[in-house]
Amino acid sequence: MSGHGTPIPMTSRRASPLKGEAHVPGDKSISHRSLILGAMAVGETKISGLLEGEDVLDTAKAMQAFGAEVINHGGGEWSVFGVGVGGFAEPENVIDCGNSGTGVRLIMGAMATSPITATFTGDASLNKRPMARVTDPLALFGAQSVGREGGRLPMTIVGAAEPVPVRYEVPVPSAQVKSAVLLAGLNAPGKTVVIEREATRDHSERMLAGFGAEITVQDTEEGRVITLTGQPELKPQVIAVPRDPSSAAFPVCAALITPDSDVLVPGIGLNPTRAGLFYTLQDMGADLTFENPRTEGGEPVADLRAKYSPDMKGIEVPPERAASMIDEYPVLSVVASFATGTTMMAGVKELRVKESDRIDAMAKGLRANGVTVEEGEDWWSVEGCGPEGVKGGGTAESFLDHRIAMSFMVMGMGAQNPVSVDDGSPIATSFPIFERLMGDLGAHITRSNG
Repeated sequence: MSGHGTPIPMTSRRASPLKGEAHVPGDKSISHRSLILGAMAVGETKISGLLEGEDVLDTAKAMQAFGAEVINHGGGEWSVFGVGVGGFAEPENVIDCGNSGTGVRLIMGAMATSPITATFTGDASLNKRPMARVTDPLALFGAQSVGREGGRLPMTIVGAAEPVPVRYEVPVPSAQVKSAVLLAGLNAPGKTVVIEREATRDHSERMLAGFGAEITVQDTEEGRVITLTGQPELKPQVIAVPRDPSSAAFPVCAALITPDSDVLVPGIGLNPTRAGLFYTLQDMGADLTFENPRTEGGEPVADLRAKYSPDMKGIEVPPERAASMIDEYPVLSVVASFATGTTMMAGVKELRVKESDRIDAMAKGLRANGVTVEEGEDWWSVEGCGPEGVKGGGTAESFLDHRIAMSFMVMGMGAQNPVSVDDGSPIATSFPIFERLMGDLGAHITRSNG
C-alpha cells in the first residue's frame, strides 16, 4: 500500500515541448461509486474503463469482503455481482482503504444501515483524517462508531439494526459526506433528505438514478435538496467510466507552462460539478479548448487541447467555484506560479483536511522553489513569477499526498532548475501510469531509487 513502503524520491527536469495525446485513467469518483452501487444491486454490473489505481482496487476488495463477487477481466473491464440493498455480509477481517478518503467514507455509509459490524483502517495519511463528518450523520440513522481520538481510523462501525430515515444539512461542502448519507439512506425506510448549501459533485445522484433508485433534486431557498426513497431494488448497469478530469489536470497544466507544448487529452468527463479548474485556466488566459463535446453514460465529455500559454494572468478564483475544483487547487497553484500577477484562492478550508493539509503542503513546496505564497485558514495566494521566472531547484515534501507529488513534478517541467519531491509513491493511488504517460509526452521524471 502507498505510505507503507519505502519512499520513492522523484525529480522532474525542464522538459522539451510536450506533444501528443494523453490517455488518462478512468474517473476515480465514478470508479468508486460503480463498484459500491454494483455491489448493492441485484445481478451483474459490467464496468469498463475502471481506474485501476490502489484506491479503487481497495474499494473492490472491500466489496468482496462484504459479500459481492468482483471479477477483473483485464484491461479495465470488471464485473460486480451484487447482493442487493441491505444484503451486505459481515466482513471477516479489517477493511483497509489505503489512502482513500472517498472509499472509506462511502463504504461506511453503504454498510451503516445494515445490522453488521466492520472495522476500517488505512495508511498513515488516511488514519490522520477526520471521520466524524461522516460518522455524525450516520449516527442519526442509528449506526454506532468507535475510533481513535478525534474520530480517526482505525474505527469500528456497528450498523443500525432498525435504521430510520434522516434529514441532514451538510455543514461544509463535501460530496463524500453527502454520498455517505445517501448510500446509508438506501437501506432506511421512508425518505432520506440531504441539503447542500453549495452544490458538490453529483456523481452519486446521477448514478443512483441510473441504478433505479427514486431520487429527486430541487434547488430551493435553503439550498440543493436531495430526496431519496429508501429500500429500492437497484438494477445492475453497464457503466463506461469517463476519463478523470482530476488526472487530466496534470498533463493539461504541464502543457500550459512548458514552452511550445501542444497536448490533446481525449474523453475527459466535464460534469459541471467537476470542471471548475478548466474554466479557471481559461479565465487566466490559458490556450485551452474543448473539442468534440458529447455525452457518454449520462456525463458530458470532451477532448481537451492545451497549448503553451505564456500570457496567463493571475486572477481571483471565484469562491463559489471551489467545490467543483477542490482537488485541483494544488496544480492550479503551480500554474499560478508561471502567470503574471497574483492568483487568489479563497473559500478553500476543505483543503486543510484532505490527504494532507494541502494549503500548508503547497505553500511550503512553492516557497522552497522560489515562489511567494501567503495563506490564511481558508485562503491562499500565489505571486506569479512569469512564464520563465520560476526558479525551482527545491525539494517539496509530498506528505503522502498523490496530488502534491504530481503537482511538483509538473512544476519541474517548466522551472529553470529541477524540482524534487521526497516521496512520489502515493501517485500510484490515483494515477498509476503518471510517469509513463508524462514521459511519452516528453517529460523528464526520474526516480532516485527503486
